[in-house]
Amino acid sequence: MIDHLPYVLAAWLLLVGLYGVATSRHFVHLVVSLSIAQASTYVLLLEVGYVQGGSAPIFKDVPSATRVVDPVVQALVLTDLVISVAVSGLLLAFIVQSHKRTNTTDPTAPQPLAG
Repeated sequence: MIDHLPYVLAAWLLLVGLYGVATSRHFVHLVVSLSIAQASTYVLLLEVGYVQGGSAPIFKDVPSATRVVDPVVQALVLTDLVISVAVSGLLLAFIVQSHKRTNTTDPTAPQPLAG
């Protein structure tokens, strides 16, 4: 039997993140909402790579019929985490610069013309 709870959790996280992006009235809230939407990919990738009763993918002195989890998916999740942190940091740096120029973090506020 396949457990559908992780797929439901991934879909829920994606919907909550997208709802936060759509209704955001603050740039920091927007970045946090994007991070929540990104977290849905972690749950989805880990569920795809999970093997019921599987062990760590270490093959030294282990019979060839041993069930193991997929290490490629674990590497993808780690890569996804690093990219998410880098993107969030860059967006937060842009928010700081935007706040210095416009004195607001509201994305719908009128912006002064450059010049």
